[in-house]
Amino acid sequence: MAIYDNIKAACRAMALSGCVIASSVLAGCSGGHGDTPLPRKFPVPEVPSIISSGEDAIEYLAMHYWDGYTDTSAVYPCDSTMVNGVTEEDLEQAFANWTAILRKAVPGQAARAVSTMFDRISGVEKKDTSSTVFETVSELAYKYFYDPNSPVRSEDLYLPFVSRMATYGGFTPEQRMRYEYDARMCSLNRTGTPAADFTFSDGQGRMHTLYSLDAEYTLLFFSNPGCEACKYIIGRLESDPVLGSLVSSGRLAVANIYIDEDLISWHEYLKEYPDGWYNGYDPSFTIRTDLLYNVRAIPSLYLLDRDKTILLKDAPENRVFAALHEIARQK
Repeated sequence: MAIYDNIKAACRAMALSGCVIASSVLAGCSGGHGDTPLPRKFPVPEVPSIISSGEDAIEYLAMHYWDGYTDTSAVYPCDSTMVNGVTEEDLEQAFANWTAILRKAVPGQAARAVSTMFDRISGVEKKDTSSTVFETVSELAYKYFYDPNSPVRSEDLYLPFVSRMATYGGFTPEQRMRYEYDARMCSLNRTGTPAADFTFSDGQGRMHTLYSLDAEYTLLFFSNPGCEACKYIIGRLESDPVLGSLVSSGRLAVANIYIDEDLISWHEYLKEYPDGWYNGYDPSFTIRTDLLYNVRAIPSLYLLDRDKTILLKDAPENRVFAALHEIARQK
């Protein structure tokens, strides 16, 4: 392998000049026999025995998850099958496991952990620009946190990452501008902040505002006529007796909003929507044109409390359904 050969050559040159090479680095270079290094397991950190509470253990794992993997005191191969000595498959599984840990951490801790991860992978990049750690982990961050089709997507987790990308010196100004835009979009309607208000029209031409909906909770549902994923969500909300009871009791208002321009199709499809919902469209297209919401894909779901504070932002439907079931249990 080229990287392995380059490291061996560098080691020989340093030895000739009287430098001492750490044995751990030499071991990291080879990883196996001959010129075929063997992959290593992703080094998951161990929680110190002094940490006794589950919450503290989650915080420790979230913050220190990438320490061993990005330790630059040893050198591991990066090629078409391995990234810093770990196979791409194992690295992605490790990222998925870390995402699950972040879900259990409090939001502030999770955001700090993401920023710390960025520091770790960018540190590897600065030490060795031939490494693929920064590129690969950045792609995983987008795939898991920001891809509209990700079942664990979270703009709250992607924001601290993309904000650092927007100021990273290793990018061109044009690249940083793209990340700056994504950071601005992720900053819209953040979890724990008041949702942006807007006006919408129902099928009879009556005007409503989001904040005029009087309910303990509001499910803001951006949908399109005939959208298959939207049909699935509608079916779940109608067929699940627990979710249906939240709507029929008035505890949950569903604002089913169309934000595109084909109003003929929307009016034709209107009869397919449940009568007990607030089914409407944005007559002035302000949601899209004024960027009130970062609706990157349809459907998109937001869960709001009575004050229209955002509890869940563009969350996968299963997380929304689970949250609504939990609300139903809290009678």
